[in-house]
Amino acid sequence: MRDIPVRAARWSALHPWRAIGAWFLFVALCLGVGSAVGTHSATTEDFRIGEAGRAEAMAAEGGLQREPVEQVLVSARSGAAAGAEERAAARRAADRMRELPEVARVGSPVRSADGKVIRVPVTMKGGELEAGDHVGPLLDATAAVAKEHPRLRVEETGSPSIGEGVDGQRDEDLALTERVALPVTLITLLLVFGSVLMALVPLVLALTSIAAAVGLSMVASHVSPDAGVGTNVILLIGMAVGVDYTLFFLKREREERARANGRLSTEALVELSAATSGRAVVVSGLAVVASTATLYLVSDVIFSSLATGTIVVVLVAVASSLTVLPALLTKAGKRAERKAARKAARGPVPDAARARTRHGGSGDGNGGGNGGGNGRVWQTLMRPASRRPGLTLGVSVLLMLGLAAPALGMNLSVMDRDTHSRELPAMQAYDRMNASFPELRIVHQVVVRSAPGDERRVRGALRALERRTQDEPHFTGEPRIRVAEDGRISMLELPSSAKPGSRASLDELDRLRDRHLPATVGRVPGAEAAVTGEGDVARNADYLAHQNAKLPLVVGALLLVTFLMTVWAFRSVVIGLVGVVLNLLSAAAALGLLVLVFQGEWAEGLLGFTSTGSIGSRVPLFLFVILFGLSMDYQVFVVSRIREAALRGVPTRRAVLDGITSSAGVVTSAAAVMVTVFASFVFLHLIEMKQIGFSLAAAVLLDAFVIRVMILPSAMVLLGEASWWPSRGVRGARHAATAATAATAATAATGDAGGQRNDEHPYTPVC
Repeated sequence: MRDIPVRAARWSALHPWRAIGAWFLFVALCLGVGSAVGTHSATTEDFRIGEAGRAEAMAAEGGLQREPVEQVLVSARSGAAAGAEERAAARRAADRMRELPEVARVGSPVRSADGKVIRVPVTMKGGELEAGDHVGPLLDATAAVAKEHPRLRVEETGSPSIGEGVDGQRDEDLALTERVALPVTLITLLLVFGSVLMALVPLVLALTSIAAAVGLSMVASHVSPDAGVGTNVILLIGMAVGVDYTLFFLKREREERARANGRLSTEALVELSAATSGRAVVVSGLAVVASTATLYLVSDVIFSSLATGTIVVVLVAVASSLTVLPALLTKAGKRAERKAARKAARGPVPDAARARTRHGGSGDGNGGGNGGGNGRVWQTLMRPASRRPGLTLGVSVLLMLGLAAPALGMNLSVMDRDTHSRELPAMQAYDRMNASFPELRIVHQVVVRSAPGDERRVRGALRALERRTQDEPHFTGEPRIRVAEDGRISMLELPSSAKPGSRASLDELDRLRDRHLPATVGRVPGAEAAVTGEGDVARNADYLAHQNAKLPLVVGALLLVTFLMTVWAFRSVVIGLVGVVLNLLSAAAALGLLVLVFQGEWAEGLLGFTSTGSIGSRVPLFLFVILFGLSMDYQVFVVSRIREAALRGVPTRRAVLDGITSSAGVVTSAAAVMVTVFASFVFLHLIEMKQIGFSLAAAVLLDAFVIRVMILPSAMVLLGEASWWPSRGVRGARHAATAATAATAATAATGDAGGQRNDEHPYTPVC
């Protein structure tokens, strides 16, 4: 395992054009195969969870499943009561919809209670999720009617049109993140390397890794269905780790080139870098993969889709760093050597040019931070940890705990369509529909499966349940009972005017499930009943309960995996425990900042969102898992430098300070790239993506500048030699260094004495 990075780098360095060609062929094949097989998108069945999922499965068994319905709303722009023109426009919309092949049926126009709005229900063909792909002709028909009646407001809303609008807005947002992240990343890399060529290498590898991962994720979707978030997470994670892994390798190669001072060939330098940073990249990538794989334990199609996208893009990024990157470095190094040779043939080479040649191009070779003035800056920043480690550790931990404190008041909720941007026309129509037809907000559906012949008893029980709900304040609509053709599946629909997600809607769901249902349908022998409904109250409640039930399992597995990976990487139980604690600190602090910003309203104008007073239910778990993996990037890179020094016999205190100071520049640059990519997601309209981007950016900043500069060195300085327990390698290196020092001193002393004896007795040999 340890030899794989070296072998791959050696082959690529010796056959650079083959490696480069093979990489781009691999990317093309991934995209080609992915396009050929297509994406297997998750179906409605894949999203079913809990009691609501059971109810929906029973309803589908009887042909009573939820259908995709669009609502065409017609009203006067002046707000006046609907008259002849409004009725004519509604009829015209209904006629146009009946002509469309995507439409299953069109209902009769319905007037609102205040008489100002007329709605036309349009039921589409196909499943609930698939309808969004075919809603375009319906929207065109509505737009045509609106054009015929300019004095009226003719609009359309419904799950398909809202989904279509959200998808289009997401595509625009992702294009914006690319326009923001790519230039900033390029500028950061230019500052690090001082060379356009070397700055473009990480960017090109990251983009090609993302392209290959997109293709592979299409193939993987036939094993684990894509929930529509795969591309988002591939872009989010791929850009960050793709640049970081390349940056780590490039930085080490430049350091080795500067240290060799022309004594080693380009191939040897690349191989030497692979033996250190290449192995660190492999360990880091495997840590991200292992930690992300714990998301599969949630048994949820969305988290599984997030895990698949992350794992695929990380593995591809690691592969690019071990194969095509050494080849590109070899070609760049050879080019610099030829250029230096030509200059040498023309005359003496200036010192500055000679320095650039040693570093493989242009720039100072410091990697943005560990040499010259920047090195002194980092030494100054490290001074508190080296001189007063106890005080520095205590203050830093208290700071992180203070930032984490708001997380104790975290309120989780499922971010559904009610949280979508109101810039979407379908969402504006959705708000107006709910205001005019409050009975459409929520429709609780009680689904019952019974034995053949029990239809009459079940119907009587459902009628009794209906009567029991008459005293509920929000059950104001007209109930309806539907029965499957074979009579085995029955459904009672109870409209509610409560606001979806409100405390009132959740309370009435609880009463329906826990009190009314057992007292009525629950008394029918052999009947199986469950509650779901439109408005997603039951779905969201069950989803949140399912996620909370899985949380201890996932977090426990995550902590165990992180600990084992760290112990495996550094042969130290102490480093493993320290890594787990530090990751918990940074994740908790990031969650505290997330609650502080998004549960309140003070940052709404600054970050462009409307607070729901809650955090997306998926955000904390995703943050924990991804952050634990990404933190291993810094953990592996920094601690590897410290361990290298310790294995050379350097005392732990000095090894800690030297290792962190020498890696500070590249860690800072990598953090800047990650923060840029993650922060660009704050500009998205989807509130959950905003929260994920913000929390990851905050976590990376804290991890790079507080954890790795203050807490980690302070802890390791205080622990001293105990940091490496039970590793024998570091202890052996320390004993060997001590013995070598003693031998050197003894030899020097003997040499001095022997020299005097030779002067006195020139023919006496020295023993």
